[in-house]
Amino acid sequence: MKTVTSRNCSASTKVDVRHVTDTLSILDPRWLVFVRVADLGSLSKAAIALDMPQSLVSRNIALLEQQCGERLFRRTGRGVVLTAFGEYVLPRVSHLAEEADALADDIRNSRGQPTGEVLVGLLPSAVDQLAGPLFASVKKELPAVRLHLVEGASAQLEEQLHEGRLDMAVVLREDEASIRDAYVLARVPLNLVGRREAPLVGGTDVPLAGLSGIPLVVPGRPHPLRGRLDRLAIEHSLTLQVAVEVDSVRLQYEIVAAGGGYTIASVLPGRLDPRLASSRIVSPMLERFVVLVDTPRRPHTRATRAVRRLIERLDAFAQDI
Repeated sequence: MKTVTSRNCSASTKVDVRHVTDTLSILDPRWLVFVRVADLGSLSKAAIALDMPQSLVSRNIALLEQQCGERLFRRTGRGVVLTAFGEYVLPRVSHLAEEADALADDIRNSRGQPTGEVLVGLLPSAVDQLAGPLFASVKKELPAVRLHLVEGASAQLEEQLHEGRLDMAVVLREDEASIRDAYVLARVPLNLVGRREAPLVGGTDVPLAGLSGIPLVVPGRPHPLRGRLDRLAIEHSLTLQVAVEVDSVRLQYEIVAAGGGYTIASVLPGRLDPRLASSRIVSPMLERFVVLVDTPRRPHTRATRAVRRLIERLDAFAQDI
């Protein structure tokens, strides 16, 4: 078990920083715990993000408060909020944490290749296309980097990015306005999907107006696709008949195959369930964007920047996502 003793604490004051960092530590790791709790507003969420027991998070905060002689957080029914003193020190500690992380990264990598763990999230539809090539590229070009891949739905990956549990992720964005500073890997059309014998699919393209009045199996609000469909209904005077609300594409396909209606999804060539058929939605044609997004919660390291460049180099391969 790794312990750190503060210069300003008594000799008996030690803090277990297991899981907070296993690399070169420039800043007292307890302050990293403080920053993460402040970011997430919850001791339990910080414990998950740091992969450490909640009791240890609480202990670290208590020791900091004892050392400072001031409360850093005020407990509420929904989590914790910063005290006035906590709000005073957070910007300076956050800046120091970023500087310390950058310095530690420069020290680790000054004499060799990028090192460290890089956490990358992938959509289920991107796994077959990207996981193998990315692993092979990292193994060949970045042998000191430990690649940690996570599979999940777009909304789940976005949440993990927001919480700082991933360095970057391949996710879906529903329109160009939502892309912002993300890197576009592919543009994919939306299709109407139904049972193979259903009249609206398997033949020519289907106009957007054709969605009016048919039973739809779609995600519930506030899913981004559902929000987009609601906006399209208003703009084009459509009557959307939602038969079933299901957030998982796999579950949507199962409901459709059981006769529940039609769903709307991005369909990969040769990947659709044989019980189903699809037609591209046109007039207007609807597209989604497969993008690479960075977490806003942690700065880039040499390792994360190198892995990001590799993913961008796989762009041509990713056009079939």
